[in-house]
Amino acid sequence: MNKIEDKLVEKSKEAFCLAIELYNKPTIKYRVEGFSHFICNAWELMLKAYMIKAFGEKSVYYKDNPQRTLALENCIQKVFTNNKDPLRINLEKIIELRNTSTHFITEEYEMVYIPLFQACVFNFNKKMMAFHNIDMTTIIPQNFLTLSISMKALNDAEIITKYSEPIATHFIDLKNSVDHLSVNNNAKFAIRIDHHYYITKNKDKATNFVHFDKNAAPGVTVSKRTTGPQQYTQIHCQIMY
Repeated sequence: MNKIEDKLVEKSKEAFCLAIELYNKPTIKYRVEGFSHFICNAWELMLKAYMIKAFGEKSVYYKDNPQRTLALENCIQKVFTNNKDPLRINLEKIIELRNTSTHFITEEYEMVYIPLFQACVFNFNKKMMAFHNIDMTTIIPQNFLTLSISMKALNDAEIITKYSEPIATHFIDLKNSVDHLSVNNNAKFAIRIDHHYYITKNKDKATNFVHFDKNAAPGVTVSKRTTGPQQYTQIHCQIMY
């Protein structure tokens, strides 16, 4: 007969696969909500299996209610005791989303949470290996662990126009909070994709080439020095690929 921890691990693997498959399906519009539910379930089952092996079966039950197993939040606190661990903070933010999406969610949540989702996927794979010696890439190929990303940029003005003031304010505050946490934590919290552009005269460092063309349209203004609004040099440029 299989041990209970083995059954939990098998269910955890299935929940993880469901989260990945659901999120990467292009026709699914419920993928943010669905992913948050399944990935939280995968983590809860995986952590409980680890706790049973490490601390005994009683460790996954409430002491004052032995018929009820611990919630994911409790498991996280018992296994990841450092409350400043980026992995723990990542999970706690996704749990918040799971709890919120039960009642209400905006479409734009996806663009806020995708860096956290991607980090969560990689974190799960690492901890499944560390706790249970299981490599999830043997079940889901490595390239499929990369979640599909919406390329639409978030615009506060659009959010304010689209939603009522309380919802827009809450969403913008949430976005700013996640952005702040992303900057101040490592890749265990969020996988960020930042693009930085600068002009260099060294062709070996360049990925694209430009040249100045006074006849180009549309044009851009290049400021060579700080001047007054009525005094500036205007140069048009055209990007050549």
